[in-house]
Amino acid sequence: MTVTTEPAARRRPRSGRAPWEEPPSPLGAASKAVLLALLVAAVLVPLWAVLVTSLASRETIDAAGGMVLVPREVDPSAYLTIFNGGQISRAVWISTLVTVVGTALSLTLTVLAAYGLSRPGSVGHRGLLFFFLLTFLIFPGLVPSYLVVAGLGLKDSIWSLILPSAISVFNLVVIRAFFLNIPAELLDSARVDGAGELRILWRIALPLSRAVVAVVGLFYAVGYWNAYFNSVLYIDDNDMFPIQRVLQSYILAGQPPSVSGGAVSLPGITAYPPTLAVKMAVVVVTVIPAVIVFPFVQRHFTKGVITGAVKG
Repeated sequence: MTVTTEPAARRRPRSGRAPWEEPPSPLGAASKAVLLALLVAAVLVPLWAVLVTSLASRETIDAAGGMVLVPREVDPSAYLTIFNGGQISRAVWISTLVTVVGTALSLTLTVLAAYGLSRPGSVGHRGLLFFFLLTFLIFPGLVPSYLVVAGLGLKDSIWSLILPSAISVFNLVVIRAFFLNIPAELLDSARVDGAGELRILWRIALPLSRAVVAVVGLFYAVGYWNAYFNSVLYIDDNDMFPIQRVLQSYILAGQPPSVSGGAVSLPGITAYPPTLAVKMAVVVVTVIPAVIVFPFVQRHFTKGVITGAVKG
């Protein structure tokens, strides 16, 4: 009688599960914990250094020789200084306005376009879809984009920071793929009941796609808040600079404009805060909005992206 044995590499454990489904060994679990701890430290330590340095005094920064990791005292003079001049406050307001208006406009246009392109019987469906997808391969370039924006009279306005990037084709494809996953019978039953396409979109498609819309909204919001290059191209007026443009000017300048010469006329402050503290304070002001918004959208992130990208 011939006995055939399965190769050891192909044998399954006694539990019947695949090797990668087995719980890790103590050494493997410890290795994962150490690796994750190092990754978390690589992210949190720089953020901590930026925050502590922005609140450090000149003596603390001089003693540390640069970035501060161990706080000694809290000195808010850097924040009081940048907000006292008005430039940071104005830039935060402009970035907030661009982010809110741009995100609302982009989500509206993207959802409408994605829903229309997800309906096979829509007019010009294939041609419009090909036109959108063509932008993945062909980009008009900076000079034509600048000429269009300047020709429309949008220079030095918030619309120059919104309209050129109003629709992201990637986000459109993700939402369209999600709409394609909605059962056709559900939409057909709404049409039988007399609902129009806009009512179907508002009452059925959007409630079912809250996760993917929330994620795409986060993408748009972060993109508008962090927009820098468009402001370099289309904004020449200092009063219209968004926060990222101001941050760039602060980082590149040896001494930020709001702390140049003399003493700061603020209660409790008799001298200028160190330049490094001011720069780090601007970085903190720039990062805080994204840090505040992300936890509210994070629970939708995985579900929205994966579900919307399964079918195309």
